[in-house]
Amino acid sequence: MDHRPQAWGRPRDDIYGAYDGSYLQNSGPKTATQSPVVTGTSVIAIKFKDGVVMAADNLASYGSLARFTDVKRLRPFLDTSIVGFGGDVSDMQFLDRHLNELAIDESYEHESTSAAAASPEGQGEQGAATSAPAGKLNAANLHKYLSKLMYRRRNDFDPLWNQILVAGFDGQTKPFLASVDLRGTTFSSPSLATGFGAMLAQPIMRKYAATEEDAARLTRDEAVNVVKECMKVLFYRDARSLDRYSIAVVTKDGVELSENEQLEKQSWAFAERIRGYGTQTV
Repeated sequence: MDHRPQAWGRPRDDIYGAYDGSYLQNSGPKTATQSPVVTGTSVIAIKFKDGVVMAADNLASYGSLARFTDVKRLRPFLDTSIVGFGGDVSDMQFLDRHLNELAIDESYEHESTSAAAASPEGQGEQGAATSAPAGKLNAANLHKYLSKLMYRRRNDFDPLWNQILVAGFDGQTKPFLASVDLRGTTFSSPSLATGFGAMLAQPIMRKYAATEEDAARLTRDEAVNVVKECMKVLFYRDARSLDRYSIAVVTKDGVELSENEQLEKQSWAFAERIRGYGTQTV
């Protein structure tokens, strides 16, 4: 073996000849993911007068196989925003690590700015700080950042196969909800849904929040009940969904996230009363 630090663990070229790495086929063209493999289904969200409610089930499907039943697809960001991921789970995990790094950098920058403003050098003659501490990255900023990231990956012909919902506040003044897909296309509405939720859940949510004025009249409990009703419809109608789900409520006080909600104990018990079900005789 060649024990020089620059070639640790490799055979010596002067004795065994140069290492042949042609079998690795690393001289070919660059390849990218052509289609997602393990995927999550719908993410739904609706605004109310004090914030946003978002929910997504905990299932990750391998094709039509319900492979992973404990995959959390709602991720809080800086306790000010919530991000919901639909689509490829591996790309979701990549984005989650990336956002964690961004949150750490943002927290350090926020703390250093606050410390500088509180120091004697940063105070005026009256003892007041000459500059206010920088505010945290809000949901509108985060959505714009993700849209640029997704668009850049699309231009590199290596897209992240996700559709993302971002919920929080726009400058801490009013609720914010918007989406971005793998092409970098953005959209905002009082209620949003990805996947089959766009067909099955959106009509229900639009009964209560068709406009911003309707959403401003919704209470928190009403919005939560609407989202839970939508999750029930998706469980019954979407073959790639699950009865266990995560739900988050974003308000000015922060993010409240529950990741182990369940719809019903025996969701399909009513099927026993249907003629032709199981071993019944008609």
